Amino acid sequence: MGNTAMNEHRQIEESREEDDSVCSTISELFARIGDKWTIQTIRALGEGPMRFNALRRTVGEISQKMMSATLRRLERDGFVTRTVTPSTPPQVEYALTELGRDLLRPVCALAGWTIENAGRIEAARQHYDRQAGNSAK
Repeated sequence: MGNTAMNEHRQIEESREEDDSVCSTISELFARIGDKWTIQTIRALGEGPMRFNALRRTVGEISQKMMSATLRRLERDGFVTRTVTPSTPPQVEYALTELGRDLLRPVCALAGWTIENAGRIEAARQHYDRQAGNSAK
């Protein structure tokens, strides 16, 4: 293989590795953001800073352990800040960071899209289930 062909091959391989890396990053973040508790927590904090128990009540049927784990992941990823006010007992408040507020926009847009299209999605599911039921016979 000549130098030109080798260079082109190397560039293609580097591009493919870069694409794989980008896809992995996107997949990992979508999995993190797309879980049930993350979306609900981001939406709740979109209303403003909240203390742990108020946030947990707003999010709903979430255990204390799952709420803590969700908040830790969001804090690690830079979406949420945790502020401790020294008092007895200490008060802990969570708020969206600028990055978290940026994430709130597509989350709300996706939620709106889902609400607008829920009927169409349900109709498609019913149609599919009817077709699948007929083909199983």
